[in-house]
Amino acid sequence: MQIESNFVIKSSFHNKPIVTDIIFNADKINKPIVIFCHGYKGFKDWGSWDLAAKIFAKANHFFVKFNFSYNGGTLENPIDFSDLEAFGENNLTTELNDLEDVIDWIMTNEKYKKEVDTTNITLIGHSRGGGIVTIKASENKNISKVISWNGVSDYGNRFPKGKELEAWKKAGISYVLNGRTKQQMPHKYQFYKDFEVNEERLTIKTAIENLNKPQLIIAGTSDQVVKPFEAENMHSWNPKSELFIVDEMNHTLGSKHPWNDDSLPTHLKKAVQISIDFIAK
Repeated sequence: MQIESNFVIKSSFHNKPIVTDIIFNADKINKPIVIFCHGYKGFKDWGSWDLAAKIFAKANHFFVKFNFSYNGGTLENPIDFSDLEAFGENNLTTELNDLEDVIDWIMTNEKYKKEVDTTNITLIGHSRGGGIVTIKASENKNISKVISWNGVSDYGNRFPKGKELEAWKKAGISYVLNGRTKQQMPHKYQFYKDFEVNEERLTIKTAIENLNKPQLIIAGTSDQVVKPFEAENMHSWNPKSELFIVDEMNHTLGSKHPWNDDSLPTHLKKAVQISIDFIAK
């Protein structure tokens, strides 16, 4: 198994690096490509994502995972959030642009052309990343299939309303405590402005209704962050989609950070296998 970690894909939209990993069997056989997008307060090396990537690679996929450029990590420290200023400047459009750059990179990369099947690209997103991959799959003709793991169904409903929104606008910034790192994570008001200006593009329901490719939705009954009704909503918008509700699975699919076990948590292992089977159809 070949693993290449922490290399940079250059953005065509800004100067921040997109720090990337690839995991694959170097056998010069064209393999389905899987591109994974982390969620809010996430990163490519969180929890057991590395182990999941290896399972996909063992199943003969070319697996790509990356940090969104403004997720708060850096090239020197891609784990956790050493650049909170960047975190505060992130928005959904920037994440869609980063994903576009990653797709373009794998589509045009001569180094791996004998290892990848660029006609077979699946996007997988966790949590907020589930919305990002769904929107991107609806607008990029090169994407073959899309999968969300506990993915959100609506960005607009997650913003504060009324006086809370006005206070955020007036201050220009708000903060959320990261319970694990104890950092105060900044959210600049530009995040909401970006959504407001691009609301039509960033409406997941519209993306799903326009989706003309296979869609897999995996959710957990014990997810208190993105509750199962969001998955059910997405399935109702695309009755051709496949919906799996996993009993007792929480938002992180049973994983945590750091993950010190050599095997996947039970629920993530199940989600990975369901995803591999879906890609193979």
